[in-house]
Amino acid sequence: MPKNKKATKKKSVNKPITRSSSSNKSLDSIYILKLTVYLILGSQWVHFVNQAGKPTISLPLGAIAAILLATHDRLKIDRKIEYAVILVSMFIGYFLPAGLTVVI
Repeated sequence: MPKNKKATKKKSVNKPITRSSSSNKSLDSIYILKLTVYLILGSQWVHFVNQAGKPTISLPLGAIAAILLATHDRLKIDRKIEYAVILVSMFIGYFLPAGLTVVI
């Protein structure tokens, strides 16, 4: 028999908190709402056109606002997906007649 027998102490194990199905549904709806907001914001452009109707410059102000919103988000689900949605909606919104057109 060993001379110094150390007593093994049982460490308290924190059990993971399980969420009910109703809270998971609310998180899914929040996630879909966030992606929809990023999709709408990302597609907003400000197009500056001259008197002849030819575009001179376009600025993705909605995408900039969406990126700022994604970086300061409390519910950080996955920023990579949020950035991808903003980027795709920005490219699609450039060719759609969405946003603001300013005649210079």
